[in-house]
Amino acid sequence: MSHPALAPNALSAVEAADKIRKGSLSSVDLVKSCLARIDETEGQLHAWAHIDADHALAQAEEMDAIRCAGRPLGPLHGIPVGLKDIIDTSDFPTERGTSIFAGRKPDNDAAIVERLREAGAVIMGKTVTTEFAFLHPAETRNPHNTEHSPGGSSSGSAAAVAAFNVPLAIGTQTNGSVIRPASFCGTFGFKPTRGVISRRGILQTSASLDQVGVFGRTLEDVALLTDVIGGYDSSDPLSYCRPRPQMQAGSKAEIGVEPDLVWFDAPYNDRLTDDARNGLDEVVNTLGARVERVTISENMYNLVDVQRIIHEYEICKHLDKEFTDHWDKLSTSLQPIVERGRQISDAQYEDALEVMASSRTYFDEFFHDYDAIIAPSAAGEAPKFGNGTGDPVFCTIWTLIGLPSLNLPLLVGSNGLPIGVQLIGSIEEDDRLLRTANWMINTLQ
Repeated sequence: MSHPALAPNALSAVEAADKIRKGSLSSVDLVKSCLARIDETEGQLHAWAHIDADHALAQAEEMDAIRCAGRPLGPLHGIPVGLKDIIDTSDFPTERGTSIFAGRKPDNDAAIVERLREAGAVIMGKTVTTEFAFLHPAETRNPHNTEHSPGGSSSGSAAAVAAFNVPLAIGTQTNGSVIRPASFCGTFGFKPTRGVISRRGILQTSASLDQVGVFGRTLEDVALLTDVIGGYDSSDPLSYCRPRPQMQAGSKAEIGVEPDLVWFDAPYNDRLTDDARNGLDEVVNTLGARVERVTISENMYNLVDVQRIIHEYEICKHLDKEFTDHWDKLSTSLQPIVERGRQISDAQYEDALEVMASSRTYFDEFFHDYDAIIAPSAAGEAPKFGNGTGDPVFCTIWTLIGLPSLNLPLLVGSNGLPIGVQLIGSIEEDDRLLRTANWMINTLQ
């Protein structure tokens, strides 16, 4: 789904923000361009759960008035942003991908929405998510071929950015819900270190695993957005009170010494399609001596099951009332998972938490020798629509540990659909990861 490069909505967020600051582009004109593009694509894509053109334009007019008055401008001043429909907003419904919450209107903004408003962003609307941000596919289609899935659960956010509806969008990841749809839709997707971004005001499916991530069409855009929405929040038990990596600076930094990367030969790599395997092999071979191949240990492979135990146990606890009171409204995809999750014992859950903690300690030491892990983002091209949202296993371990993870849209499959390459970095060294990504993109071009 190509788009004329000269239209304002085709600008990156960094480019558009610079033009707005200089007065060569108004926020109103940018928002009008995005709205026109949404009108053009939405009948095919179904990326938006809620959109209010008048409200978006009113926000843009306010941002333009602020600029004209010579008042301070935020880093995203006048820039439209899409929000996954599990993120609370006081001026839009937040229905969480299920009829159980139809018409739900929060009283307060989520923490990240407060930060976006402070930065001058225009909240464009709410993007479609899967049911409870979990497995059951939504109606959103892939912008590159509407016969295919955009992935999930941040389906609409990835599709909206890829289709030039907005330059930026926000999603969440509990397993692979940012990196995988970014791979399928051909965007940059970035999930920073667990604790960088507050989760207050976002549907809780797993207190231990839920993390916020972002989508953009450039590396610098996702870094800038993460800088804006990151910050300490005492109401989120995983938020940490110390300085955060400078994401945008990292994304633009030149490499001093060429990085040391590692590729894991994992048992689940046999799930890769031929074109994904061949493309990834080509990337690894091109980087040559910079990449060391390591066989994944059985203990590390077992972390996939550890993530499942924690996720299923916690979602059944956090949403027990909703699942019990509205069982007949749950999809046939979700019902058996809830039944299985309710069978997980407290002892199994506590054991899984202990393994998660010890695995983090292991990777703290692991990254003394490596700058980043290079890995698949997904099994291959996006599956056909109706065949699920894709296998998240290539993201599972990194999400469990809370490592910063990044999708680079570098490859194209045999059907002409995007295939991403994933880079994973060390805890709270997200800027180092983004610097390595910048080097890698330039090296492979």
